[in-house]
Amino acid sequence: MAKEMIAMLLAGGQGSRLYALTEKLAKPAVPFGGKYRIIDFPISNCVNSGIDTVGVLTQYQPLVLNEYIGNGQPWDLDRLYGGIHVLPPYQKASGSDWYKGTANAIYQNISFIERYDPEYVIILSGDQICKQDYNEFLEFHKAKGAEFSVAVMEVPWDEASRFGLMVTDENDKITEFQEKPKNPKSNLASMGIYIFNWDILKKYLEEDEEDPNSENDFGNNIIPNLLRDNRKMYAHRFSGYWKDVGTISSLWEANMEVLDPENSGIDLFDDEWKVYSRNSGMNGHKIGENAVVENSMITDGCRINGGVKHSVLFAGVKVEEGAVVEDAVIMGGTTIKAGAVVKHCIIAENVTVGENAVVGAMPTEDEKGVATIGANVNVGAGAKIGPNAMVRNDVKDGEEQW
Repeated sequence: MAKEMIAMLLAGGQGSRLYALTEKLAKPAVPFGGKYRIIDFPISNCVNSGIDTVGVLTQYQPLVLNEYIGNGQPWDLDRLYGGIHVLPPYQKASGSDWYKGTANAIYQNISFIERYDPEYVIILSGDQICKQDYNEFLEFHKAKGAEFSVAVMEVPWDEASRFGLMVTDENDKITEFQEKPKNPKSNLASMGIYIFNWDILKKYLEEDEEDPNSENDFGNNIIPNLLRDNRKMYAHRFSGYWKDVGTISSLWEANMEVLDPENSGIDLFDDEWKVYSRNSGMNGHKIGENAVVENSMITDGCRINGGVKHSVLFAGVKVEEGAVVEDAVIMGGTTIKAGAVVKHCIIAENVTVGENAVVGAMPTEDEKGVATIGANVNVGAGAKIGPNAMVRNDVKDGEEQW
């Protein structure tokens, strides 16, 4: 059964500008954002975009990467037909083994691609932090009747000469490609993410391989050859988060931007577009600048912006700014809204405690009960739940239960 589109993920990068971080590690295997590795982003994009066949082309220091990817189970890519496959260079009878360039890496794996007889192939970079819907990109490619499409991003004009640039007409058709030019004619930077019609890609890879003077590179050889032949080439504008983390400073910046999702555009807590990793299925926890946490167990995925003292918070709990949690057990997925006071209680899963509500109280000599709220209950704003209360149903705004 043919696949509509498969992904080929270039993950052989040495990442020499990351110095000590990549001396014993391929760049795509560099840890990121508390619990991920860089390669989690393109793989998760594939999963979220419905692409279930991914070839990962490894080369430099591949051991950690190979072990990390394993059978693909954390990304739901442990498939009998398709799934994720690590594709290291291998010795053929004819000689060539080491991948000579990005195009040669794909050329050496033509037989892998042909197993799935795809109509389209998307070529991805394993060393970028990016959340992108490849399905949307494919729809653009089809709508344009393109043979080749490249994802591009507008960059500031004064930085444009650092990038490979696509010059386009008013219909996004590519008319020229400039590789790091002194005088840029465009500020549309190539993200190094390409969709090809498979028959076109195969033809140009084979021609490129026969050229003894070629560097076997997409940017330097394949794209100029497509332009030379006036192929149907289009630039797909991407406006989400994208960062090439090829330097120490850009890797540091990207990690810092994780702490400010509203302004940076990279939200690792986005349930609509999860980033999967070989670690647990939840994001690392985050403690805000005004939060106070003392002697507490804070589990994966928690977001703490209020005060938490001597409490156990299960995965995915949110404590908003101004909320107080003390001597409490808060189970997974529960939200404690701004100004709420939650003390000496057990709150079950997926509960919302409204703004300025009060649940429980620290025990006195006379009152030693533990307030308890059942799963999926909504406690209204300003409600009061007494220290011995057992709440099973929603509580209205301002209501009291003892």
